[in-house]
Amino acid sequence: MHVLITGANGFIGKNLKQHLAERSDIELLLISRDSSREDFEGAISKADFVFHLAGVNRPKDPEEFREGNSELTSWLCEALAARVKKGDKVPVAFSSSTQAALENDYGRSKRDAEAAVFGYGREFDVPVHVFRLPNVFGKWSRPNYNSAVATFCHNISQGLPITVNSPEAPLRLVYVDDVVSRFVELLDGALPDCDAADFEQVHPEYSTTVGELADTIQEFRNSRDTLVTSRVGAGLTRALYSTYLSFLRPEQFSYTVPQHGDARGVFVEMLKTPDCGQFSFFTAHPGVTRGGHYHHSKTEKFLVISGVARFKFRHMHTGEEYELVTRGEKSEIVETVPGWTHDITNIGDGELVCMLWANEIFDRENPDTYACPL
Repeated sequence: MHVLITGANGFIGKNLKQHLAERSDIELLLISRDSSREDFEGAISKADFVFHLAGVNRPKDPEEFREGNSELTSWLCEALAARVKKGDKVPVAFSSSTQAALENDYGRSKRDAEAAVFGYGREFDVPVHVFRLPNVFGKWSRPNYNSAVATFCHNISQGLPITVNSPEAPLRLVYVDDVVSRFVELLDGALPDCDAADFEQVHPEYSTTVGELADTIQEFRNSRDTLVTSRVGAGLTRALYSTYLSFLRPEQFSYTVPQHGDARGVFVEMLKTPDCGQFSFFTAHPGVTRGGHYHHSKTEKFLVISGVARFKFRHMHTGEEYELVTRGEKSEIVETVPGWTHDITNIGDGELVCMLWANEIFDRENPDTYACPL
């Protein structure tokens, strides 16, 4: 299948072409500002599906709105109409904007472009999909251009100030990967989720405020100091965190964390969470024993990465004892159980390296850790 993408070097275009380039059944026809009219005409003549993402939103001259939005889209639809007359019906997905509802030069130019696409679909009975997209965010977006998300992520990641004039101002957001996913579904024949003359939607759509957005992104930067990461595994926070990281320069890809060492070895905290504990690792020299304490409620999981460890346990009420030996190549999780004192001894010839998860962040004021050597 030949897929034409206009605006291929734009924010959404880059993400879409990267996804489609991963597929062996698609040949991309890419049109950008640098493409000639002849290149554009040649791509239209081959296309089996068109993603029309090109447009003008920040021109020096307002006249460019008309030329780059309504006139370009009308010309594209006329060229595709000529294909229909030869027996080729080419579907179109068009990225418009929620600002098309506004009474300004940009909004009017986008409405005219929408009308051209809908008209092409209606006159020739061709599937068309028009998206009035709210603020789109994600990797490869441009600060001070695509959205407040891009600007905040860039400035905060680089230690630059941000301006929040109205913290309570509402924001509607969609993530670029969700936009692309819906585009690809339609390309692969999914049914539209609207009537032929209505607008397609991208799900999920997120609602937040400018102040909440700024605070969330600032937490991402702070996490390298506090080691406490936000809930970045789902929803808006997941998408924002991925976007934030995309603005890091290569020299920012790594950072150091505190390392605490003594005669036994080292202890390093790697990551802390608001409500799911923390991850750490420690080392122990041959013959060294760590632990020798119990907890009332706190729980831990240990995983020996390298070396050989003996775990010993004793029930604080009954005196029952238990021990086990595990080693790096076994990938065995050992849990500490409340009410049992426990220790870990390196019984191997080399350094012991052990990963540790605790179900709560260590609280020096209430550590729930009581010395009781075995």
